[in-house]
Amino acid sequence: MKFIVRIIALCVVALGANAQNISIATGGTGGVYYPLGGGMAAVLSKYVSGMQATAEVTGGSVANLQLIGTGKPYLAMTMADAGLDALKGQDKFTGKPVPVRTLMVMYPNRMHVVTIEGTGITKMSELKGKRVSTGSGGSATEVMAFRVIEAAGLDKDKDMKRERLGVAESVNALKDRKIDAFFWVGGLPTAAVTDLANSIGVTIRMIDHANLVAAMNKKYGNLYVQDRIPKETYKGMKTDNAQATVMNLLVAHESMDDKTAYNIIKAVFDHRDELIRVHKEAENFKLENQKGAASPLPWHPGAVKYYAEKGVKIN
Repeated sequence: MKFIVRIIALCVVALGANAQNISIATGGTGGVYYPLGGGMAAVLSKYVSGMQATAEVTGGSVANLQLIGTGKPYLAMTMADAGLDALKGQDKFTGKPVPVRTLMVMYPNRMHVVTIEGTGITKMSELKGKRVSTGSGGSATEVMAFRVIEAAGLDKDKDMKRERLGVAESVNALKDRKIDAFFWVGGLPTAAVTDLANSIGVTIRMIDHANLVAAMNKKYGNLYVQDRIPKETYKGMKTDNAQATVMNLLVAHESMDDKTAYNIIKAVFDHRDELIRVHKEAENFKLENQKGAASPLPWHPGAVKYYAEKGVKIN
């Protein structure tokens, strides 16, 4: 009997040793990262043997990359520009570079510059003198917002009263007329912006800024593209919104073992249909989007192995 108990105990220890607990750093609850990260955690927990994944609410890309930098078992969703800053140890990562590696290119992240009728804002220059949220601290929204503002010839500190609110908080503040406009970088549709557009007595206005992309790329590298948010995306939009887009990445620390990285990406692509049911931006999880220099960051060897098996050449 004692022998049997000992065998059972040894089996339990062995199973515990093989278990992998991993956290997915996402963003605020009003954006796309969090629900998509929750779906991804469910897929990994279900289909990767021995893995238990959970999604964490965070401040966004910058905070996520800082978590990667701790070396703890994290996956992170991030915008490409923030990821490059982390790799190089610049801007918000000055003196603290993060050895981050790309697992996959996820979907395009579209800059929203949002206001409502009645604020007197119809173009970027009219943000001057206004109360503006540039995104929560620790978010890549803030990073990109500062670059859009700079390219527009405005001073983020002198030309506006700046708040640092997440997208859900920004929407509530705009509804209450506590701010006049806000910046948000996210997928389509973003739930919080949809909520604003559907609010009684509110007509949303999206501010065009695609013309600023060339100036942004000249200073920061070819990270941004001119893009459009279709007018059907949010109620009340009268025309397509010409805006700047940056790609979203799923990343990990360089120390993640190749097998784990491989299994993560395999599970995501094998069960992409389950993620699409969580949020339609997962429709952009495509093998062809991984080709060539799709990410400005180095690729994880485990991910490269998976893509090679699928006939996709990285770099």
